[in-house]
This record gives sequence, structure tokens and C-alpha cells, in this order.
Amino acid sequence: MAPNCLRYLSSPLVAFGLVVSAIAAPGAHAQQSTSPARNEITFTSWPGPYMRSQMLGFVRPYEEQNNIRVHVASYNGGIAEIRDQVESANVLWDVVDLTQSDSLRACNEGLLENIEDIGLPGGADGSNYRDDFVDGALNSCGVGVIVWATAFAYSHDAYGTDKPTTISDFFDTDKFPGPRAIRNDPTVIMEWALMADGVAREDVYPTLETPEGIKRALAKMDEIKPGIKLWSTGREPIRLLNAGDVPMTMIWATTGAVASKEEGANFSVVWDGRVIELDLFGIPKGSRYKNEAIEFIRFASSSRSLANMVSNLPNGPTRKSSLAFLSDDVLKQIPNGPAYSEQLSILSDAEWWSRNHAALEEAFDAWISKAAQKGASGTVR
Repeated sequence: MAPNCLRYLSSPLVAFGLVVSAIAAPGAHAQQSTSPARNEITFTSWPGPYMRSQMLGFVRPYEEQNNIRVHVASYNGGIAEIRDQVESANVLWDVVDLTQSDSLRACNEGLLENIEDIGLPGGADGSNYRDDFVDGALNSCGVGVIVWATAFAYSHDAYGTDKPTTISDFFDTDKFPGPRAIRNDPTVIMEWALMADGVAREDVYPTLETPEGIKRALAKMDEIKPGIKLWSTGREPIRLLNAGDVPMTMIWATTGAVASKEEGANFSVVWDGRVIELDLFGIPKGSRYKNEAIEFIRFASSSRSLANMVSNLPNGPTRKSSLAFLSDDVLKQIPNGPAYSEQLSILSDAEWWSRNHAALEEAFDAWISKAAQKGASGTVR
């Protein structure tokens, strides 16, 4: 879903690109070291349409119902910024929207608060919350937000009547010529490479855990190495497609599906081979507003809040009971919905990635470095 704008490094208090100032209570300067104000928290998430869906789905409703100011910051994922804040004892974020693998990695490193016993509300259908959340949506440091997917998109102008329809087509530059764009990360592209090379999805991770499997994935990736372009934020592949810089690109499926309907867009999303992932809420270790952060997570992860969010941008909700609140049109668009059940997909193994990401990132970076040395100027950022 799960995920696309510029990272704001200068300040964590950013909402839709506007820097906002915290409003301190009278006497706050004298009391801040021992009794900080309790009418504000900072929520950090992925910007663009996804952030908008969260603002409308649960941020603004939470503020209105609880008289608490929620400052909103944006980032592009990873745990480096959380690690920096925790290690420097300067935690500025109170709740963060993390990918499942990042949630597990940060939890294992001791960078997140343990929230497994915070007592979440039950499902709207009366179910126990532990039964209501989809598999993987709850861990000792995280509570599920969305089910999302990474797919690929192609420009209508690039090819004739024979359009790409399978994940193998993404790597077939003879039949579908032109440079490719991928996210600057080993996840997804390495699963894709093995699936496109004929590895069954249940064998992808066992294969990728071996040196031979890594070499096999990189060899398949070599087929798209000439002219490879990298992106980090979710709107970048859309701009690359619309500008004609690439005829085919990896793309966050929901972001791409929505953008494909915008004025001037001329591309389609292919759902075959999509990698399905989850996002989870987490609280950085040492948040001064841990109690307030927990209350925010309880509200934001309710059946109704998740349904409200998904209604504004069709990612999949992590609660099963939320589905009853969604229209038929939205149900047809969510990445884990019935409309795409017959097409090839793979559920990202977040625990596997939490153990192996560093090693695969090293192999991926070395592959990119070689591509940069051999590729045309400007093909790798």
C-alpha cells in the first residue's frame, strides 16, 4: 500500500509543506524540562495523497474530538532518522508510519516503544482486535495501518497494441525496449527478478537467502541495467512517465492508479507480480508524549478510522471489520481486494527482510554502482 514527496529534514513540524509552530501553554518555558505540555503530538508519515487520506481519515477527526494539536511531518521511510533521534536523546516524532520490515528492524534495534499491551478497541463487528487485524499487522512495537502494494506502470505512447501484462515483461527489453525506473532499495526488485526468472513465489525468499540466489536475481536485473533510473518518493515515477523519461517504471500501486486518472496522464498500472506489504504505527523510544501517542494510535487504528482513510485513497485496511464500511467501488481498487485475486502476487516477508535487508542492500548498491559507471550521464541519482 502501503506510501511520496520530499523529505523535510529541517523541521519535524510539517503539514502539507507548511511549517507550523507548537503552541506552548503559559509558563511552558519554566516547566518544559519536567512537565511538558500535553496538548500536542507529532505524527510522521509519507506525504502526498497518502498523507491527505490520513489527515481526512483520522488526524483531523482526532484533533476535533480530543482538543489535541497533531503536527504532521513527512519522510521517505527507513529507520535512520528514528535511530538518530533516539541515539541523540532528541526524539521529535511521537508516532511514525513505518513499513512492516522497518517496524520490525526498528523494534529489534530497540528504537521503538513496546506497545503490544496498549488495549486496542475491538472491531466494529464485535470481534476481538487481535482477530480483526490481518496477519502481520500487530507486533510488539507496531499496530497496522494499511495493506499496500508495489506494481509497475507503462506509458501508452511507448508501445503499440502489444502492451506489457506480466512481471516478466518488465524485464523484457527486447519486446518492450526503453529504460526502466525502480525504487532505490533492494526490496521488490529482487523478488520481481526471481519471479520473472521462473522461481515460484513460495521459493523466492529461500532462493534469495543463498549467494547463488542473489547472483541469479542480479543477473536478471542486468537485463534492465542500461539506462536504469532510481526514485525515492512516490510521485517521481509518475513524473518520469508523464515526461517520457521512461516507458516503464516500478510504482506504488495505489498512488499510480489514482495518478493515472489525473489530467494529462497517459499510463496504466499492471498488477501482475505485485508485492503486497503493510504499514504500521510505531512510537520512537523516548517520546515525551508516549501516553498521547498511544491514545492517537487507538483512535487511528479503529475500524471506522481505517475505513475513512481508505475511502480517501484505496489502500487496503488492516482491519477486516473495516471492509463493511467500504463502497463496492473502493473494494474493487484495494491491492488485496477481490478484483486482482487471480493475478500473480507475493506477500513481502517482512521478518525475512528485517534480517537480510542490510546484506541485500549492500549487493544492490554494488549493482547500482556498476550501473552508474557504465550508464549514460544522469541515469542514476
